[in-house]
Amino acid sequence: MGKYFGTDGFRGEANVDLTVEHAFKVGRFLGWYYGQEHRARVVIGKDTRRSSYMFEYALAAGLTASGADAYLLHVTTTPSVSYVTRTEDFDCGIMISASHNPYYDNGIKVINRKGQKLEAEVEEKIEAYIDGAAGEVPLAKKEKIGKTIDYAAGRNRYIGHLISLATRSFKDMRIGLDCSNGSAFAIAKSVYDALGAKTYVINNEPDGMNINTNCGSTHIEVLQEFVKEKKLDVGFAFDGDADRCIAVDENGNVVDGDLILYICGKYLKDQGRLNGDTIVTTVMSNIGLYKACDKVGIRYEKTRVGDKYVYENMVQNNFCLGGEQSGHIIFSKHATTGDGILTSLMIMEVMMETKQSLAKLAEPVTIYPQLLKNVRVSDKKTARENPEVVKAVDAVTEALGEDGRILVRESGTEPVIRVMVEATTDELCEKYVNQVVDVMEKEGLVVE
Repeated sequence: MGKYFGTDGFRGEANVDLTVEHAFKVGRFLGWYYGQEHRARVVIGKDTRRSSYMFEYALAAGLTASGADAYLLHVTTTPSVSYVTRTEDFDCGIMISASHNPYYDNGIKVINRKGQKLEAEVEEKIEAYIDGAAGEVPLAKKEKIGKTIDYAAGRNRYIGHLISLATRSFKDMRIGLDCSNGSAFAIAKSVYDALGAKTYVINNEPDGMNINTNCGSTHIEVLQEFVKEKKLDVGFAFDGDADRCIAVDENGNVVDGDLILYICGKYLKDQGRLNGDTIVTTVMSNIGLYKACDKVGIRYEKTRVGDKYVYENMVQNNFCLGGEQSGHIIFSKHATTGDGILTSLMIMEVMMETKQSLAKLAEPVTIYPQLLKNVRVSDKKTARENPEVVKAVDAVTEALGEDGRILVRESGTEPVIRVMVEATTDELCEKYVNQVVDVMEKEGLVVE
């Protein structure tokens, strides 16, 4: 990770950690960097946060001042920016979003011309420019000054792309959508209505400050109650920028990213379409997923946390399905990044083609109890490598044996250490997580 760019872009509290000056400079550098041999074309999307409008104009000002043309998708999803960038010959794409974070945070995600997250070496050059370590870049003058272009048509083409992927009509299917008062509000219902579903939508009235607030994939209990109350066949919850999807079955049970990987992985394997009979997961995936995969002959890879690393592994090994427990699922045949709405459509394909309910499809997986605690620390590396902490982690690993595991890792976006334990009971998870956190506190590593 760099000084500003983490595993998922440049993220922080708007006008505190991430300011309009930062956004202007990102635009200035990208407009110059991609425009050295031709007039650069950059497409910009944003989520529904109040500050997204401010950053959109700051980025556009920076880009056009460097001679690039800025194409505005307006409120849209992260995967739509990725899709438009790679299919319509843009030099790069920018998504303004802090994903599942609260409304007062925001972020700048830069996407390369292949629709993938920006290369680390380019992020380093942007950081050097922001800090004044790389010199100034020239301002465009006269006819070389760039312009902004309304590009809502690009978002509509993405909607058409999603609709084209469905294998069957969803006629008579009762489907619930929780749009998290975020990017999906302008897209998800249109897709499902076009496919004939009886669509029931909640949390699709964004006001700039209610994104992710008690709704969406991070507050799945809202959709669980809605599915049960309306007696729906299935429900799908997205996060703020709609690159995640968490499902709810007809009984109101949560079907998270691990279960989605199993359901879609088994379906593709049965059809001979799962490359290498392998799915790509992160180290956070539940041990129950791996045990279920073993039973049906699905192999698995494990990467660092972040769909960026999942996709890198998929590309290197030609795998077609990967993702995270949090709901970032990548279907490389159709996308280069996690796409919540696409994921929901792929789940619908499995349900429609197998004629099975979501509950039945998820039944073979027994998810182990899991507890994750975020511990705020002054220095992540020091806390993780502290000898007493390492000793405590080793002791828990030995005690759990093959019936669980402990994972202690640094957050990619916050000053916290994440302590996660999987075990056969909730009580054991609580016991072993606290055992490690107590050591961190005794060692003076924790800050309030």
